[in-house]
Amino acid sequence: MIKRIARTAGFSGLLAALLLTVLQSLWVSPLILQAETFESAVPEQHEHDSPVAAHSHDPAAWAPEDGWQRLLATTGGNLVVAVGFALILAALYSLREPNRVMTGALWGLAGFAVFCLAPTLGLPPELPGTAAADLGQRQSWWIGTAAATAAGLALVVFTHHWLLKVLGVALLVVPHVIGAPQPPVHESLAPQALVAQFKLASWLTNAAFWLALGLLSAWLYRRANQA
Repeated sequence: MIKRIARTAGFSGLLAALLLTVLQSLWVSPLILQAETFESAVPEQHEHDSPVAAHSHDPAAWAPEDGWQRLLATTGGNLVVAVGFALILAALYSLREPNRVMTGALWGLAGFAVFCLAPTLGLPPELPGTAAADLGQRQSWWIGTAAATAAGLALVVFTHHWLLKVLGVALLVVPHVIGAPQPPVHESLAPQALVAQFKLASWLTNAAFWLALGLLSAWLYRRANQA
């Protein structure tokens, strides 16, 4: 069982990570690079009145350069995340085996809802030079929203008593009623058209990633089970 889960997660995570890297390189990364030109055009000051420009400059800090370094860093990060998510899916398959490959697409959509859609409804994808609330508060809200969404979906889909389903719906709604932490002023150095395009690109590339991960993991898990 452990070998089947590890093999499923390894291969499906690798393929899904490569797909995500290609999509990001073609669509998401060019938008980030374009936004960085607006950020670098702002004169550096020691005191900033705008929360957008409240950033520090550390000449000793290392960051991947454009080109192969950034591509390699993106691929490595995507691979780690994809294999981690694939391990979660494969572990869930061991508890509730998909009866067909298309069931993996439903699991993939659920993963997209939990780890991408629900959190970004309150904390949308941000381009460089965008004002943001405290990092710790955002991380806490993100984790709480993902956990509440996962529990809520599980109650709605897998339970039969109406009270549990109502509780599941409540868990889906509560994080958004509480609201995500927001900056004092919503500002962005990039134009709003670029911000909107970046949000759409992020959502669609993540949706494609999760669908591919769900389908690949379900197919590999069923194939290993039939071998």
